[in-house]
Amino acid sequence: MRLNEYRILWVLVFFDLPTETKKERSIASKFRKEILRDGFAMFQFSIYLRHCSSRENADVHINRVKRLLPEKGHIGIMTITDKQFGMMELFYGKNEKALPDTPQQLELF
Repeated sequence: MRLNEYRILWVLVFFDLPTETKKERSIASKFRKEILRDGFAMFQFSIYLRHCSSRENADVHINRVKRLLPEKGHIGIMTITDKQFGMMELFYGKNEKALPDTPQQLELF
């Protein structure tokens, strides 16, 4: 199946982890570093996103995040299509900002 804007997905991870103690800060930092290592990029302070070329690829990364979940905190995982992601409007103050580039997928015939 050829790639299209309805098959390509973005996985978003939202989290609010406790950081009151040194141990909690360490756990939160480890979670953040591990999702970065898995290819997620920071969108906002506690929102990370990753481009996935298919549902199967997205499921792999979602399962990796689930294995990293700490004992405490609130974590959400959301998947949206590339088409939905492309309809987002971003602003810094009143200035509109361009969306992040979609990684290019090499297709072999």
